Amino acid sequence: MTKSIHSPIPPLSTIIVWAIAIFVTSIFLWILSDIIWYGSGKISWEFLTSQPEKSGRAGGIGSIIVSTLLILGVCLVVAVPIGIGTALFLAEFTDNQSTLGRIIRRSLDVLAAVPSIVFGLFGNVFFCQTLGLGFSILSGGLTIACMVLPILIRETESGFSAIPREYKLAAAALAYSRTTTIFQILLPAAIPGILVGLILGIGRGIAETAALIFTSGYVDRMPESLLDSGRSLAVHIFDLSMNVSGGDTNAYASALVLIVLLLIINTTTALIGSRE
Repeated sequence: MTKSIHSPIPPLSTIIVWAIAIFVTSIFLWILSDIIWYGSGKISWEFLTSQPEKSGRAGGIGSIIVSTLLILGVCLVVAVPIGIGTALFLAEFTDNQSTLGRIIRRSLDVLAAVPSIVFGLFGNVFFCQTLGLGFSILSGGLTIACMVLPILIRETESGFSAIPREYKLAAAALAYSRTTTIFQILLPAAIPGILVGLILGIGRGIAETAALIFTSGYVDRMPESLLDSGRSLAVHIFDLSMNVSGGDTNAYASALVLIVLLLIINTTTALIGSRE
């Protein structure tokens, strides 16, 4: 007598997880396809290099891309050394029982959840007014750095904490100094965690709108220095969608450029990490 073979029915939890994953992926593909459908026809070399005209209804986004990259550059120059240094301090010079370490970690967790508009108000008061930087790319970049730091520090600290203890014991057995151990062993081993923090931080910073409205401003001309006001891509998309009649086509095209720019940055970061 032949036995009937029945394929096992997946448990309810597996079905729910797969259903949620498919649902989220479908929403993402729906949004992406909508942006590509309405924005791809506008993309051209002229659009990427020319200046905005008629409040963004016509022309391109050359100055917008430059302003966005400058804001991101200021953010990374400030956030990366401070973030890695703080994460190293938390991972190597404090422990879970340290009062200072607990205070810093709790503060970072709170800051990571603070709405971006609060950072924008802080940046406007401190960088624009108190330090006298005004509405500028420098003010915007420093404000975004403040937003990125909590994420970067916590992810980098996780990277340092994940390093096997044997690495440090081997360094001590070879009579390595603390400085040599940090720069030649710990930092290279923590690169995956650092890159995760960078990717998350860049993703939040480059797509930010509320904080930059209060700090870098709305001006869409080509910036000549870091003290000039500059409009980021996210702010440009918001302005075209909400304040400019007939700006929807350029808004879709700008959104597509922003997505591609994020994809390029994340892919480049991942490739750098895979070679380490």
